[in-house]
Amino acid sequence: MLRKKTGSVTQELALVPPSKLSIENVSKSFQTATGKVLALDRINLQVNEAEFICLVGPSGCGKTTLLNIIAGLEFPDSGIVLADGKKITAPGRDRLVMFQESALFPWLDVFGNVLFGLKLKPGLTNKDRRDVAKYYLELVGLTKFERANIHELSGGMKQRVALARALAPNPRVLLMDEPFAALDALTREQLYGDLQTIWKEKKKTIVFVTHNVRESACLGDRVVLFSPHPGRIQEEFRIELPRPREMNTSELAEYSGKIMRALKSYRPEQANA
Repeated sequence: MLRKKTGSVTQELALVPPSKLSIENVSKSFQTATGKVLALDRINLQVNEAEFICLVGPSGCGKTTLLNIIAGLEFPDSGIVLADGKKITAPGRDRLVMFQESALFPWLDVFGNVLFGLKLKPGLTNKDRRDVAKYYLELVGLTKFERANIHELSGGMKQRVALARALAPNPRVLLMDEPFAALDALTREQLYGDLQTIWKEKKKTIVFVTHNVRESACLGDRVVLFSPHPGRIQEEFRIELPRPREMNTSELAEYSGKIMRALKSYRPEQANA
């Protein structure tokens, strides 16, 4: 059971309004040794407050590029991305990224990694920051491991630490770039359940990049299917299943089948037609 907090810590742990994202006519290209590659072509997408949206598509379709643009780590050649009506021009604490690799600091223990993202957050005392870090470690089930070294953790535990670190500054948007891709099937399924519970409790807007069609149907309110070369939105699927969702239900398999059939039906040359 999570500890009760008072004062500034209570304010820090309070629900913040999730952001609404607006992606308007975004295009992005990269210069390579063989010429210019158009990674994203006129992307238009609206993400509602507290919506869990999954971006799915083959390698090279621009999913991660779009995620980086939302994060403020890259910038479009044309078009605009808005968070609550304001143009995104740089990274911000309101939009935090969780990567495929845990990207933890090996010289810090579990507690130190979660605490790291809070050090520059204003309005908190050192005790407040420690209390917030403890809260999120408890939320992801790692209280007993707060003093463990990173190399002592399993892959799933490392990703739990990374999730706690991303949640600790209380962002409005959580951007997740294939965070479970390298994990075994059993660990992934446990984390699917944990993530759905945390999302329901913390009310974050989540944009989740994946190659895994069934994963997208398990987690997303909406699945957006991308086509490659150049990256374009091909189709959207609204997943109208109750939560929490299980990976191996027939209902989820039906949605997964629809998405997979659409993915297989696509041919890259159609994008240039």
